[in-house]
Amino acid sequence: MILRALAGLVGLLALASVVQAAGEPPLSALTLVGPPSPLFVASRDACDGADVPDAPARAYRDATGAVALFGMHYRNRALRGPDLDHLKIDCRIVLDSGEQADPALYDDRSWITATWTDDGKAVAALLHHEYQANEHSGRCRSKLYMECWYNTVLGATSTDGGLTFSRSKPPAVVAGAPFRQEIDQGRHRGFFNPSNVFSNGRYRYFLASTTGWEQPGSDQEHGVCLFRTETPADPASWRAWTGTGFTAAFPDPYRTAVNRTDTCKPIAPFPAPVGAVVRHRGTGAFVAVFMAKAGGQFPQSGFYWTTSRDLIAWDEPRLLLAGATLYDDPCGAAGGLIAYPSLLDPSAQGRNFDDVGDTASLFYATLATRGCEITSHRDLVRRPVAIKVWP
Repeated sequence: MILRALAGLVGLLALASVVQAAGEPPLSALTLVGPPSPLFVASRDACDGADVPDAPARAYRDATGAVALFGMHYRNRALRGPDLDHLKIDCRIVLDSGEQADPALYDDRSWITATWTDDGKAVAALLHHEYQANEHSGRCRSKLYMECWYNTVLGATSTDGGLTFSRSKPPAVVAGAPFRQEIDQGRHRGFFNPSNVFSNGRYRYFLASTTGWEQPGSDQEHGVCLFRTETPADPASWRAWTGTGFTAAFPDPYRTAVNRTDTCKPIAPFPAPVGAVVRHRGTGAFVAVFMAKAGGQFPQSGFYWTTSRDLIAWDEPRLLLAGATLYDDPCGAAGGLIAYPSLLDPSAQGRNFDDVGDTASLFYATLATRGCEITSHRDLVRRPVAIKVWP
């Protein structure tokens, strides 16, 4: 599940460096201006035991103007309502997980982690797909989840405004490792946790993490990579930033022979998956939110933000909300954890809520702990945020 996936990424990704020197003036200021209010409380609102916040909130307006919001578990359901302020869980399963033992099917456990729609009817989705080999007999020499975990970003589509999603056959791989799942791989591998899809001109973008790999002449550095396309409805069209252009492709290793593996250039200063990226309407600047563990450039554990003019160079991250996150030891988090930050503006002009004004809401999950255990008692909450971006 993404809960464990995110926690495992920190070990390899925490060494990312900042682009700008510490102490430089920020490009933006984000300030929490109110207390949290619950949007979804699992113990009160869940349809069954699979309903817990387990990914950053993603929202869009369908063809009728109603809002659909995703960010739940691998038995994918949506919260729906007339606007962001009046959402309730819809118990219809829009995409289930098959928990299939064959990794080539890409149908073990899938989370809807990003969506994009131009008309509110045809919706393209990005799936965080985990093949949990430790759960399938003979597929991994180890029984440890982290030593058996093989991850891929997949595409899925809806033609009914998000009431149902389907996978293509064969599966549509957006970003996969250049090798197949191996029974003795020994660590978590692949591409993980795509951010929301967001726009800039005629292009659509998302950020995704990779733990990297070593191949002769094609070593992939671990980090967060930026992907771009003009047609998000075509999963094969996504290309990642290489440092000189958007040319890197990561197709299905079960169906595509690659002579030389492409690599992407990680984007600093992100130490782990990006919660969300939004564009400020007044200035055109991009604001990203993410979570980090205390250490190095991050003085405290919690949610941070950073700002960019071009999506490549980002300013020094600054703390938005302090608190123990999924990257921290739950044994020392008696007050629980926070996770999965996202920024959404109820007054967004775009159908996909990828723009913000001078105010927005920070959506995130709170996770109760019991001793050293992270429980399934989770709430999805929101807090008002004031946003100032300097021209």
